[in-house]
Amino acid sequence: MKYIVVLGDGMADEPLAGLGGKTPLEYAETPNMDRMAREGACGMLRTVPDGYEAGSDIANMAVLGYAPEKYYTGRGPLEALSMEVDLAPDDVAYRCNLVTIEENTMADFSAGHITSAEGAELFASLQKEIPAVMLKAGVSYRNLLVVHGGKGAASTPPHDIVGQGISPYLPKGGDAELLNGCMEKSRQVFDKHPVNLARIAEGKRPATRIWPWSGGHKPAFPLFEQKYGKKGGIISAVDLLKGIARCAGMEVINVPGATGYLDTDYDAKARYTLDAIQRLDFVYLHIEAPDEAGHLGSIEEKVKAIERVDGVVGTILDAFDGVVAVLPDHPTPIRAKTHTRDPVPFVIRGKGTDRTEKYSEEAARSGGLGMKNATEFLEFLFS
Repeated sequence: MKYIVVLGDGMADEPLAGLGGKTPLEYAETPNMDRMAREGACGMLRTVPDGYEAGSDIANMAVLGYAPEKYYTGRGPLEALSMEVDLAPDDVAYRCNLVTIEENTMADFSAGHITSAEGAELFASLQKEIPAVMLKAGVSYRNLLVVHGGKGAASTPPHDIVGQGISPYLPKGGDAELLNGCMEKSRQVFDKHPVNLARIAEGKRPATRIWPWSGGHKPAFPLFEQKYGKKGGIISAVDLLKGIARCAGMEVINVPGATGYLDTDYDAKARYTLDAIQRLDFVYLHIEAPDEAGHLGSIEEKVKAIERVDGVVGTILDAFDGVVAVLPDHPTPIRAKTHTRDPVPFVIRGKGTDRTEKYSEEAARSGGLGMKNATEFLEFLFS
C-alpha cells in the first residue's frame, strides 16, 4: 500500500461573520475533500503538545511522528539543514526574517514578501558589517543567522506581533546582546540601501531590519524508513519542511514554480506528488498558501487558497488508488492572523468510512475516527 498526505498549512479557522458564520473551510467550494469525507472518514488531531507554541515546526514534526518533546531544538536548525548548512555541535542557528518595522512597531513580518534576490543582496551587504555571525539568504523573507559557540536566546516569532510594539519581544538570554547588536546594525545598513530605495519607489514596503528567532542546536531524528519501514519524501517550498525531511532521511522533492506563497504552482505540486509516489511509499505534500492568507487576514485569499488545495486533492484522487489523507498542521485564524493551538480536522480515504458528508472543522468533530494525537497519526495511517 502507498500513502499520500496533503497538508494545507493553517487551513483550519473559526466561524466568520463575513462568511455568514461559516469558516473558510466550510464556505469554500471543496468537492474533492467533501468526496473524501463521503467515501472515507474524519476525525480531529491534536498537533501541538502542551507547553509548546503553535508553530509549523512543532505541528509538522508531530504529524510525521517525531515527538517535539524528544526531538525539537528550534526552528532555525531545521531550516539550516534544509539550506545544507553544516552546523557544528556548538552552533546555534536562528530563523532570521527580513521585516518592516515602523515607529518601533512590527508593520510586516515579511517585508512586503521581499524577493529572494533582494533579500540576498541585503544579506550580502549586512554580512560585511557583522562578521561575528554567519548569514545565509533563503527564500523571500525566510533566512538564517548562525552564532558559532552560541548560548541561545528567546525571541517572539515576528508573525505573532504584527501591529504591536517590538520592545517587549526583542531577544533575551545568552546570545541576546549579540543578536540585538546585529539587529541594530541591520537597521543602519538597510536604511537608504539601493534595494529598499527601489522598493519604496515602487510603492512596496522596505526591509528595515532582521529579526532572529527560534534558535537551537542541530537535532537528531530517527530515520523515517527505520521508524516506519517505508521510503518517504516531502514536497514543500518552505525551508522548514525540507529541513525536517533531511533530518528524517526523507527525499526532498523540489518543484519548479513552488513559491511557498499564494501564487505557488498548485498543478505542478500535484504532478510531482504523483510522480514521486511511483518510487516512494509515502509522500507528504505541504502547501503553505492557506497559512499565508491567514497571516494576511484575508478572507478572500484564504478561501481561494483552500479551493486550490482542493483542486490538488482532486488531481491526486483521480490518479491514485492508495490511502490519501488531508489535514492542516494548525489553525491560522483570520481573526488572530497567527497560529492557534486548537485541534485540526482530518479526513482519510482508505481507512474505513463514517457518516460524515463534508470535510470541515464542525463535521470532523463528530467524525468516526475521533480525537487523536498527531504523533500517532502516521502509525494509525500505516496500520
